[in-house]
Amino acid sequence: MNEIPLEAGLLLATILFAIGLLGVMTRRNIVFVLMSLEIMLNSAGLAFVLAGARWGSADGQIMFLMILTLAASEVAVGLGLIIQMYKKFKTVDIDVLSALKG
Repeated sequence: MNEIPLEAGLLLATILFAIGLLGVMTRRNIVFVLMSLEIMLNSAGLAFVLAGARWGSADGQIMFLMILTLAASEVAVGLGLIIQMYKKFKTVDIDVLSALKG
């Protein structure tokens, strides 16, 4: 069976992380920002799994499971905040959150 080289997998993880970071920095819709954060978390999980496979240990998969639980809790809290923000401001635009200051 052919194995994927570590460099190719890490390149993919880097590209996914950069796409997620670009989405976080440029989007105004908070739903898209949360999706970009998910992409970033999954790219970090991919890097852990690749490193674990390279050194023949299960530590990378364990870290990926921890990342998945973190992502699930982030989605639950984030969607709850989005629902409350939409009820109050009738929009999911991040710029509206500046009205919460003071």
